[in-house]
Amino acid sequence: MDKSTDTDIIEKIKIRELIENWVIYRDSADWENFRNVWTEGGRMMATWFHGPAEEFIKVSIEGCDRGIYILHFLGGSMVKVSGERAVAQTKMTISQRGDVHGVECDIVCTGRFYDLIERRNNRWSVTLRQPIYERDRMTPLNSNQTVTLDPNILSGYPIGYQNLAYFQQGLGYNVKRDMPGLVGPEVEALYRQGDAWLDGEPDNWNR
Repeated sequence: MDKSTDTDIIEKIKIRELIENWVIYRDSADWENFRNVWTEGGRMMATWFHGPAEEFIKVSIEGCDRGIYILHFLGGSMVKVSGERAVAQTKMTISQRGDVHGVECDIVCTGRFYDLIERRNNRWSVTLRQPIYERDRMTPLNSNQTVTLDPNILSGYPIGYQNLAYFQQGLGYNVKRDMPGLVGPEVEALYRQGDAWLDGEPDNWNR
């Protein structure tokens, strides 16, 4: 049974606003405001990138300059608050569009953002963002076309983001092969990191 106080609910609303701002600022290339959603020393983990938030901003700008757009759409959130810390899980989709073996395709991945969040100077910001990749698909824009993927490349990635990884490695990215999925030891380890974070432990997550 939810025993949240009115104060807890207000803080959860603020955290949800932070999560929404992350997506709006990044997808609209509002980089200065995007910097403000991160704590100092904040980190981003993704299929194609893992490292400091400032470096993530840099490579995101470079990607946009090359015409690479990674878009996001949010669903519901679950937020746990403990003092000056919080953990949030938010349903999301990641969407990219591009050429795959001569066929223009949309690649959509469904999952969750798993965020370690901290309040500093009375402001919530993201310390760590680790997506959980649950299921993805690749669809030609023209329904009369088909695309044939190399099964050896496809099978080298976890099932939750196989199609997304296939596309991103084709763009030249070094895509990670051990990201958390719907089930498995990786996501269980992430949940333990979240519990430790709420208990006051440092962010020790490393993929």
